[in-house]
Amino acid sequence: MKFGEFEIETFVEHKFKLDGGSMFGVIPRTMWQKLIKPDENNLIDMAINLFVLKAHRKNFIFDIGLGDTLTDREKKIYGTIGESTMNEGLHSVGLTEDDIDFVIMTHLHTDHAGGAVKLENDKFVPRFKNATYITSQKEFDDATHPNERTSAVYVPERYYALKDAGQLQLIDGNYEFMPGINFVHTGGHTEGHFGIEMESGGQKVFYYADIFMSSSHMAVPFIPATDLYPLDSMEIKRKKLPEIIEDNVIMAFDHDMEIPFARVKADGKRLKIENVK
Repeated sequence: MKFGEFEIETFVEHKFKLDGGSMFGVIPRTMWQKLIKPDENNLIDMAINLFVLKAHRKNFIFDIGLGDTLTDREKKIYGTIGESTMNEGLHSVGLTEDDIDFVIMTHLHTDHAGGAVKLENDKFVPRFKNATYITSQKEFDDATHPNERTSAVYVPERYYALKDAGQLQLIDGNYEFMPGINFVHTGGHTEGHFGIEMESGGQKVFYYADIFMSSSHMAVPFIPATDLYPLDSMEIKRKKLPEIIEDNVIMAFDHDMEIPFARVKADGKRLKIENVK
């Protein structure tokens, strides 16, 4: 999809299943099951949609999926289906691992950062040898010092591999990375979580990762139970939704099975999702 001088494309890196209740927090099943149907174990199907931006003669990838270094425990936690399709996905957008210039990691949960590394001689090394990896300082600090709640989704050895290779750049707060590409600190899902706002040719495209994880999570109170700071998640959603609607922003959803890109319209008190292809 082209917008102005930019082009953004997407592919599915992995499919997995998670508990539907945990993905909708305090929203009762009687409501959320109308949006996403659970299976007999209350699990819902989820995708890992990776987004590749071609801009300023550079190739960016936003988050990097589960990858192919998962332990059996991690595969169980995420209910993975099949294997990573990283290379096939990159080929589908005309690229290889060596073509990636920047890996932007909104946060370092395994389903967003596991694919940042690969194994060589039983050691983690950066998967993209020519890329600069970018995440927030706060996220890196928390991910390399996980607690009892976060240890299942943070694997410090993966992140240290990026730092030790000299390929990691840490940012802080809101950050204009390049003209038309801005990082916006959100907090909420994790304290260091940030979103990516792009604009070219008068068209805005937003990727807010797990703040707006799917087209079913646009409403302010639809917050996963996995968010560490749910009130902060609600606040950033409350702040951004008017802009998303009024400016005809195209949203990119990281975990939507059917709709990777959409516009959001106000339909009275409800939100209407329009698929963008």
